Amino acid sequence: MTVPAAHDGEARLRQIARARQAVMEEGRSMTDVLIGGWYEQAWIERSWRRCLTSGLRPQDPVTFDVVSAQQMRRTAEANHLLVDAARPVLEQLGRAIASTRYFAILTNRDGVVVDAHGPVDRDDPRATLIARIGVDLSERSVGTTSIGATLAELQPVWLHRGEHFFQDTSCYSCAGAPLFGPDGACVGMLDLTGIDAAERPELKHLVTQSARSIENALALSRPHRIVLRLNWPGRLLGEDDDGLLTLDGDGWVTGSNSAARQMLSALAEGAGNPVHCSELFAQPWEPLFDLARHAEQVPVDVALWSGLHLACVAQPAGEPRAGGPRGCRCATWRSP
Repeated sequence: MTVPAAHDGEARLRQIARARQAVMEEGRSMTDVLIGGWYEQAWIERSWRRCLTSGLRPQDPVTFDVVSAQQMRRTAEANHLLVDAARPVLEQLGRAIASTRYFAILTNRDGVVVDAHGPVDRDDPRATLIARIGVDLSERSVGTTSIGATLAELQPVWLHRGEHFFQDTSCYSCAGAPLFGPDGACVGMLDLTGIDAAERPELKHLVTQSARSIENALALSRPHRIVLRLNWPGRLLGEDDDGLLTLDGDGWVTGSNSAARQMLSALAEGAGNPVHCSELFAQPWEPLFDLARHAEQVPVDVALWSGLHLACVAQPAGEPRAGGPRGCRCATWRSP
């Protein structure tokens, strides 16, 4: 977390130590002693208290348990789409963080590691222990970490050293972001971890952007006939912050990313139930398929039932990015 007027590393660690003492030894709220800097970070205290309530104590040893071989096979089978979608992103991350002493970890929704990438120091057991496929890094197993906190809070987080619950894990600094599948359910999380490394809270932004790229790949992995790239008028189309909507040949939604679900409330309201694009757009949907066949994919204006409008580019399956001039003025969508 970023604490105003506490840029010095030693002052930062002293604030963390005061918060730990308040919650774990005195039974007080950390906001009692750090109300200014920690007001928006109540999720850390919630995680610490969940650990205490479950019987964990900060001085307990951490074992980093590996799941059984049978359970790992089931985990690998259940998460192969996630791993495949994330692998190109993990490779890019490896290049981005190569000189920072941080590395990337991918887990499933239960906090079990399904992949790892980047500059893992294999001579340091503190790195190899957590960068093993199959190791359980959930909150119930290893206490407060970016992994457990991200999966519990379903939001990006940053933790530095003593903000982790156990004393044995106070060597780590980590950023995490949740991963949501094409139907809106959490499927896992992406973590960036450093060991005895300088604090890098900007990695929270990097991991959040990278998670978005993985979510987009997951959405596009669903069977579909066309892809709709959506954004608010005036925004550039063709980037990772576009809303993605995949449709089958009959206009039913087969997948979406988080951005699309935020733009189209009917997707979130219909989570788990089939949604047809006619429930989303207040105009005929059939011309979308004609637009996807055009070589020049010009953004068009689409009306929503709420009265709002979005810019939209329709693409045939297999084309991951907008092909027309990005940011151009939207054409008017006229049905034949």
